Amino acid sequence: MKILITTDLFTIETNGVVTSVKNLLKELKQKGHEVKVLTFSENIHSHQDGDEYYIRSIPFAVYPDIRMPVALRKYIRELVRWKPDVIHSQCEFFSFRYARLIAKKTGAPIVHTYHTLYEQYSKYVLPSQRLGNSVAKNFSRIRLRKVQNVVAPTHKVEETLRGYGLKNDISVVPSGIKLEQHKIRISKEERQKKRRELGISDDQIVLINLGRLGNEKNLCELVDYFSQAVKTRDNLVFMIVGDGPAKEGLEKQAKELGISDKVIFTGMVKPSQVQLYYQMGDIFVSASTSETQGLTYVEACANCLPLLCRRDQCLEEVLVPGENGYAYENQEEFLQHLDTMIKNPQWRVSAGNKSEQVADTFSTTAFGDAIEKIYKNVIR
Repeated sequence: MKILITTDLFTIETNGVVTSVKNLLKELKQKGHEVKVLTFSENIHSHQDGDEYYIRSIPFAVYPDIRMPVALRKYIRELVRWKPDVIHSQCEFFSFRYARLIAKKTGAPIVHTYHTLYEQYSKYVLPSQRLGNSVAKNFSRIRLRKVQNVVAPTHKVEETLRGYGLKNDISVVPSGIKLEQHKIRISKEERQKKRRELGISDDQIVLINLGRLGNEKNLCELVDYFSQAVKTRDNLVFMIVGDGPAKEGLEKQAKELGISDKVIFTGMVKPSQVQLYYQMGDIFVSASTSETQGLTYVEACANCLPLLCRRDQCLEEVLVPGENGYAYENQEEFLQHLDTMIKNPQWRVSAGNKSEQVADTFSTTAFGDAIEKIYKNVIR
């Protein structure tokens, strides 16, 4: 098959959409398909790199990392002449327009993956949550009404889209994750060395959160709850791995709560090194409810970490309560579950093993197979 993937995001290293797209690209090429990518450059210059077409763009200040293309018809004409069998759109905004244009000129059906729940992000551009929900609902329904198939990473996303009034065929396909690097275990000595480089002693319990530090991730809640936990357990450390617009506020919050010496901000780390940081931790924590799937949850599982996360529908296939972690809804539950996990080191080991088993169900191979089947159905 000739497959065209269109996406606003392709070059950012720490982004779930980019991870999903690149994993899909690799799997489709391994299956022998001819795949091209239409996306945006990181500057005002267009260029082509093999089968990847980068349209010149400028920053779009509404949200970090988003760029707005400056139309370039040359690449569009070339892709129309190539005549894809199917177009897989990955973003609803700027690149979606190109997907529709090429589809109209070639007759290719469009498959679209809905990665983002926009209600969680509307606060950046709109004055109220209610208005944001209304805009997200109407925008999504109108935007996708002529798409042949919508791919939802979880049932949470599927139910949200049905709630928007979407009548399209929807396929629930978890985004595949490359787990090879997360299966490489660091030695006890290396783990000890890495922890000591960050000032973490052998007897300390490390809570870890890894990912982009955006306000929608609700990390301020974790910092607040953590400040309560250390009042009774002095051997706790909270390691926050990543960078983003919320970092400065989180650092200020930790200082005001008097726990700066207990909260470690590592900053951005190389994607090739993230497993080292996961494995320096003891418990993975998250307070986000903005995830459509939450790839970091699966990565944490692959690194044998038990989970302590705010209850959310996207966790249903990742977190098995009591077996590889716990979900909480308030501070009392967070502290209660954390205490249970800390008191039972043997349970943490068995929970980590269960997490590893869970992660194995999210392979990129299964992801590629499922998407390929959708392509064949919409073409037929």
